Amino acid sequence: MDARLIQFSFPYSFYKISRQGTPLSLSISTNHESQRKRMSVKVGSTRDDVAFDESAFEAERLRLDAKARESMAEASKREMEVGDDDDAKAWKWRIRKRIWDLMEARNIALFPRPVHHRIPNFVGAPIAASKLGELEVFRASECVKVNPDSPQKRVRYLTLSGGKKLLTPQPRLRTGFFSVLELRMLTARSIDEVCTSVGVAKYGKPIGLDEEIKVDLIVIGSVAVDPKTGARLGKGEGFAELEYGMLRYMGAIDDSTPVVTTVHDEQLVDDIPAEKLLVHDVPVDIICTPTRVIFTNTPIPKPKGIYWDKLSPEKLGQIRILRELKCRIERETGEKLPCGAPEKLPPTAQRRLMNAVRWYVRPEFRYNLHGKVSHCFPTPYSLELRDVSSPGLLRS
Repeated sequence: MDARLIQFSFPYSFYKISRQGTPLSLSISTNHESQRKRMSVKVGSTRDDVAFDESAFEAERLRLDAKARESMAEASKREMEVGDDDDAKAWKWRIRKRIWDLMEARNIALFPRPVHHRIPNFVGAPIAASKLGELEVFRASECVKVNPDSPQKRVRYLTLSGGKKLLTPQPRLRTGFFSVLELRMLTARSIDEVCTSVGVAKYGKPIGLDEEIKVDLIVIGSVAVDPKTGARLGKGEGFAELEYGMLRYMGAIDDSTPVVTTVHDEQLVDDIPAEKLLVHDVPVDIICTPTRVIFTNTPIPKPKGIYWDKLSPEKLGQIRILRELKCRIERETGEKLPCGAPEKLPPTAQRRLMNAVRWYVRPEFRYNLHGKVSHCFPTPYSLELRDVSSPGLLRS
C-alpha cells in the first residue's frame, strides 16, 4: 500500500509505507523542524490481514440494535405507567408511541419495521430529502452533519454526490465519535454503499475532539416534531443531543447553525409542550416533509454544550468519547465536573469492528545537553492507523 501521508494525534507523520507481510516497514519523521529525524520501525498487527467482513459487521450491528430496542421498550413502558403529565420521560414516550403506532397502522412505515424505538423510515423519505436538497441553506453548505438512520439515507447521498463533506456519527457512539466522508475518497459505485452503516465503517475516516472542522448544516432524525415551535422528539436515547453538545464543544457549530429534520407529514404534532422541554433538547429550524418545507422560526434556545449534571454515571460508562472529554475538561480546568443521577440504561455492548488492526509504535526521544533531540527510538504503544489508499478498515 502507498499511504503517502498518514496523520494522527501525535506530532509525527508516516511516509513511504510498504507492505512486507506482517509487520510493516515504515519511515518516520517528526513534524517539528527541531526534531526532524528519520528512522525505520517495524509495526506489528494483532491479526492476519483479512477482507472487511460486511455480513458479519451488519449482523452484529442488527443484534446490538435489537438488544437496545428491547431494553428501551421495557423502560418506556415502565416510565409511562409511573410518570405523570409533568414527567418529561413519561409524556415524551406517550407521544412517541402514538406516532409509531400510527405509522404502522396506516402503513406509512418502511423497512426496518416495526418502527418502534427507531427513527422511523417512512413512505416519501427520498422526496422529503430532495426538498431539503433544493434549499439554499443546503446548496451553500460545504460540510453537513447527517444522522445515520434509514430515512436520512437519501440526504447522505445528496450530500456526498453534491461534493460536500459528510459528517456522520458512529451509531449510538459505540465505536467512537464521528466519521468524515468525501466524494474524493469514493468511487462512483461506492456512494450508495457508503450511505449505509456498513459503508461508513468501511470507508469513513474517524475524527476526534481535536479535529478542526466547521459544520454548516445539521440534519437530524425525528419521531415527532411541532411545526409551530420547532420542538422535536427523537427516539429517546439522547444521542442526537450528545452529538450536538460535542460539536458545540469543538467549536464546529454555534447558535446560528441551522438544524433541519425530514419527516412524514403524519409525524407533525401540536402537543409537545415547549415549556417542558429539557435544557439539552435540540429544536429544529426547518422541517422537510414529502409535501412541504416549514421554517419554524423556533423560539426554543439551542443547547450550549454538554450538560454534565444531566448525564448519569451509566451513560458516561457506555460512551468512551464522553469519558475522554470529561477527563480533558477536568484536567484543563482543575475542577471536577458534576454528574447526573443514576439510571438504568439498555445494555449497549461494544460493537466489534471487523477487520480491526491494532498497531504498536511510539517514538521515544532522547535529548542532548542543548535540549535538542539526539536519538529517536520506537517503543510499544497502541494507536489508530488507517490505510487511506484502501477501502478496508484499519483501526483499533
